[in-house]
Amino acid sequence: MNMLSTDIVAPPAPKRIEDVGLQMVMMRDIMLKTIFRKNANKTTDIAAAIALPVPITQELIDIARGQSLLEAMGTLTSGGPATEMSYQLTDSGKARALDALAQSEYFGAMPVPLDAYSQQVKRQSIRNIQLTRNDLTGAMGHLVLPPDLVSNLGPAVTSGRSILMYGPPGNGKSSISNGIRDAMGDKIYIPRAIEYSGQVITVFDPIIHSAAESDEEDATKLRRANRFDNRYVLCKRPTVITGGELSLNMLDLVFNPTARTYQAPLQLKSTGGIFIVDDLGRQAEPPQKLVNRWIVPLEENRDILALQSGEKFEVPFDTLVIFSTNFHPNKIFDKAALRRIFYKIKIDGPDQKGFLKIFSLVAKKKKLELDEESLIYLLKTKYPTIGNVYANYQPVFLIDQMLSVCDFEGWPYKMTPELVDRAWANMFVTDEDIVN
Repeated sequence: MNMLSTDIVAPPAPKRIEDVGLQMVMMRDIMLKTIFRKNANKTTDIAAAIALPVPITQELIDIARGQSLLEAMGTLTSGGPATEMSYQLTDSGKARALDALAQSEYFGAMPVPLDAYSQQVKRQSIRNIQLTRNDLTGAMGHLVLPPDLVSNLGPAVTSGRSILMYGPPGNGKSSISNGIRDAMGDKIYIPRAIEYSGQVITVFDPIIHSAAESDEEDATKLRRANRFDNRYVLCKRPTVITGGELSLNMLDLVFNPTARTYQAPLQLKSTGGIFIVDDLGRQAEPPQKLVNRWIVPLEENRDILALQSGEKFEVPFDTLVIFSTNFHPNKIFDKAALRRIFYKIKIDGPDQKGFLKIFSLVAKKKKLELDEESLIYLLKTKYPTIGNVYANYQPVFLIDQMLSVCDFEGWPYKMTPELVDRAWANMFVTDEDIVN
């Protein structure tokens, strides 16, 4: 079985203010901005909002009070005899919060310093995963695969290195990529944001990162959350899937000039997980150019990003990159590029026996009664017109077409040569159909 989340070393919660790893002014200003934006007034509320333990938060509050930026408002009863001090920004504190917001709109969870994040990436590296044959076949058990495919995929996935899957369209390359993702069942820690050179880069993205636990800012959960650094979120290993829309600028830091904050690029958000480049060759930029962008990351496990100032810096690159294309690799890459992609796996269509197996499974699932005469007609009359080239998508396509006709005509689900003709007509466009 692959590595479980309990095997991952969690980032320890900071015990002292120095353990947070940020400049004091930065921590103070983020806290002031958060109090201003979220109207937080109790220590536990503020601690939950900035994702720090209560004692460290209280120390930051005391520092701000000493600078006349916060003032105590007295104690509040919180559902019982226990009381908690309430705070509010002074006029100077509001002015400082507004000034800090003018420099950067970021507020909320304290960012994790890049160096600390890099250490956590090593502790939960995707290259530490050991998938077994059972893991892969279990995740892709719904697919009808060539017998040797899992044998080729297994070492590639376990290595955590890049994979190129190529072959005719419609044979499950995307489904196989998703199956690899599903086989990785463990969890890792994703930082809400990281810090480099005083700049905050948001990383956690709820669209990409599936939190394993509720991320509600509930003070009653602080003790449980502080078992690890609450600046991180425990998530399933992330998967980023891109297709024809992928462009080179999507691999750069995204700067929001209005908020004056950065957002991590896609490959950084996929750290510890999988980055799937589907339909390679359909992007605006040529495949060679896209792969050239990945040369350093693929070879050296590090990526280079740039701030608006032009300053460049390194971030960890710990991602299983899967390229999927319908083109032959020799037609879209030179030898140098192919050399940097560690595994090349061809995904062919099924033979006639495999096609019939898929067709039978799909028909059973969709409650279509098979008809021997119609199947013979399909195999002996229709497929010879396309050179008997079978693809994995075809059974689903043909059966769905026949069922749609039956629904429209009010017929019971059945298979006839006439329905095969009608379904086949929608699967291909012949040269005779093209009007000059």
